[in-house]
This record gives sequence, C-alpha cells and structure tokens, in this order.
Amino acid sequence: MLIFMGAIFLLSHQPGDSLHMPSFIPGFDKLVHMIVYGLLAATILYAFEPAINNGRTSVLFLVTVILCILYGIGDEFHQSFIPGRFASIADLAADTLGAVAACAVWFFWKRKKNSTSQVFFQ
Repeated sequence: MLIFMGAIFLLSHQPGDSLHMPSFIPGFDKLVHMIVYGLLAATILYAFEPAINNGRTSVLFLVTVILCILYGIGDEFHQSFIPGRFASIADLAADTLGAVAACAVWFFWKRKKNSTSQVFFQ
C-alpha cells in the first residue's frame, strides 16, 4: 500500500509537459485516475481487511474510501505546486469513483466467494 502511494506521488511529481496523455481520447486522464485509485483502494482493502473486517464490511469500505479521498486531496494539493500541473475537483471525483468501484467489486467478489464455499462445504 505504501509503495503504491509512493508511486502515485512520483507520477504526480512529473511536470505537466512531460506527460504524454492521448489527446484524441476525451477524459482519458479521468479514466487513469479511476484505475489508479481503484488499485490504491484494492491495496488498502488487502492491507486492512484482517484488522477491520470481522463482519464489519461497511467500516472497511468507509476507511478505504476515506483514505483514498484524503490521499487524493493531498495529491491534488501537491500537484498545484508542480509546473504545468494544477489541482482539479474532477480528478478528485474520478479518484473517489475509482475507490468506490473497487470496494464494490471487492464486496461482490467476497460475497460470491463466501456463498460458493458455504454451499460446497455443507
């Protein structure tokens, strides 16, 4: 999780003119934000599941999404000091959406996995 956060920081520290995002795909940067923060959420879920989950999935989701939002706010603030970069509410919204989507996928995957194993072992 911390290594992934460090990678996000390093990528965010690149000057705007060094980024080569495809301009022919509208919203491509938002898609990248969603994917990256979805992966960040997955690493947080993996790291904190044993300590927090114990039947409290909503607490685990809340902690995960809040951590992703806080990191996204810090990331956007950090970018405001980088030449050619700026803070963006739209980027933060994409970060949040990616985190929530990852939590939803994780929840349904866990639910399906648990229901399959219960049926199999009964």
